[in-house]
Amino acid sequence: MIELGSVTKSFGTHQVLKGITASVERGEVVCLIGPSGSGKSTILRCINGLEAYDGGLVHIDGVKVDRDASSIVGIRTSMAMVFQRFNLFPHRTALENVVEGPIYVKKEPAAEATARGRDLLARVGLAAKIDAYPAQLSGGQMQRVAIARALAMQPKAILFDEPTSALDPELVGEVLEVMKSLAEEGMTMLVVTHEMGFAREVADRVLFLDQGVIVEEGSARELLSAPRNPRTQDFLRRVLRPI
Repeated sequence: MIELGSVTKSFGTHQVLKGITASVERGEVVCLIGPSGSGKSTILRCINGLEAYDGGLVHIDGVKVDRDASSIVGIRTSMAMVFQRFNLFPHRTALENVVEGPIYVKKEPAAEATARGRDLLARVGLAAKIDAYPAQLSGGQMQRVAIARALAMQPKAILFDEPTSALDPELVGEVLEVMKSLAEEGMTMLVVTHEMGFAREVADRVLFLDQGVIVEEGSARELLSAPRNPRTQDFLRRVLRPI
């Protein structure tokens, strides 16, 4: 479904992506791990056209991602994104945030979008919060609204950019549980995460990035349990060290 071929990206003189080649199959869950600044979030932003890549190719179902082409609207609709800091409209209720895209971008009838929005908020455990504003919600609840908002667009895949990193530790689990249920239902997911337990349990594959390159990739259990590359070993030793 998602193909990247020799993708490069620079910000000024700093090259963030140095020839990334990777793919995500339909129904697959792939986690991107690695130190801060390794290019993980930039990959997601190049996939849905939030950033223009400098070289190489990005294809979604065979269609080239080009942020200046008319096809980019369809690509952004099919590749929903859940951000680290929620990005909810503060002046809209949970339900209004969820139905905004279907009504104003996809031009769905309001009644249809609202009914599905209510169902999606119930699905993420927020049926009682449909009329609450973001300021009235916890971080975990806001992120679950953001996931419902992504699902409301009926996407082919969801891109998650460190969805739990801005949450208090006790709120992380409620978001990960929703993501696990999506994986079990066959949703295609590309997830930037520091949650190694989630990656081990849910991901089909893990890609370890460092300094703009994919250093190592493999099945989640193999890579996280027995990494072959010394850089991967060092990174996991640091993030998995006992307290």
